[in-house]
Amino acid sequence: MRNAYTMKLKPGNEEEYKRRHDAIWPELAEALKEAGISHYSIYLDHATGTLFAFQHLTEDNTAATLPSLPIVKRWWAYMADLMETNQDNSPVELPLEEVFYLE
Repeated sequence: MRNAYTMKLKPGNEEEYKRRHDAIWPELAEALKEAGISHYSIYLDHATGTLFAFQHLTEDNTAATLPSLPIVKRWWAYMADLMETNQDNSPVELPLEEVFYLE
């Protein structure tokens, strides 16, 4: 199973966004893996500040429970100054529909 969505950076935060992700907290990475997420990539369109996220999910993933974890809430608060967020600091995510896949 695959999941893809977009998010949006506030202007001028590209380098800081990358820096923070280069130093992702080990507890957060572990929580993502435990939830059944792997091959998680985020790409940046520098012209628009749009982030494109892609993840593989196991069939029995628990990704929907991640927003309730304290480590995820702390990460959202840590990243909120860099990107467009909802009132709870979660990133504004726009789901993408898969229209083609070649294995």
